Amino acid sequence: MTDASAVASPPLRLDRVTRRFRLRRGAQTTALDAFSLDMAAGAFVAILGPSGCGKSTVLRLVAGLETPDEGTVSIGQDTPATLARAHRLGVAFQDHALLPWATIAANVALPYRVAGRAVDHHRISELLALVGLKGFEHARPRQLSGGMRQRAAIARALVLRPDVLLLDEPFGALDFITRQQMNIELQDIWLRQRTTTLLVTHDVPEALFLADRVVVMSGRPGRIIHDLTVPFSRPRTPPLLRSHDFHHLVDDLTEMLAQAHHGVDVPSTGASRTAGA
Repeated sequence: MTDASAVASPPLRLDRVTRRFRLRRGAQTTALDAFSLDMAAGAFVAILGPSGCGKSTVLRLVAGLETPDEGTVSIGQDTPATLARAHRLGVAFQDHALLPWATIAANVALPYRVAGRAVDHHRISELLALVGLKGFEHARPRQLSGGMRQRAAIARALVLRPDVLLLDEPFGALDFITRQQMNIELQDIWLRQRTTTLLVTHDVPEALFLADRVVVMSGRPGRIIHDLTVPFSRPRTPPLLRSHDFHHLVDDLTEMLAQAHHGVDVPSTGASRTAGA
């Protein structure tokens, strides 16, 4: 069942955003240059790009952790900083950052305490069941596997019913089999919650399996060189990963990433590409 809160989920827009960073001795580097991205309410978009292209900078701008030097970032009618102050953004990183001394239930409850709100124990139980951690409420992080700790981190990111969920390589430290299982479970969570979600990943199959759209970034300064509407229906299941069409798109996107990594200019299509194109 889709969470009713998803109805209020706002669109997300980065409009010609430029972000520069100062280096030593007065030099500076441009991470993003006139970067634009529009996301519909309730969409799931994945960003691919070579290392250092500014993927994580995009996520930090949307999270309100950084501000653009030029251009604007908006979520509905609000700025990221406004949503961050209202605890309406959920963030999960590769490092789960769970408090080692606290139980899993207490870790998931942490956003309530930070926001100064009464803890909704029913919501916590609901989410722990959703991410497959029912029965582990009183466990400590060290007693769980890496995949289970990441599930707890995602539950914590969702507990306040955020308007936007931001994921920065959340499964990057996991082994292949666990990562694939986590992708299946994350898809199930997203189908139930329909939270506007932005994922940064280096993993091409992961992006194609999870997202509605996959955008590919150039090397620094980062810009979008390709925007793909993923043609596969949901729910997506493991046999899709072995299909010809899936492998065709994986190869296509991997080649784009290789060219971007080596500084080859890949023309932006503006239109979406689909399997067999």
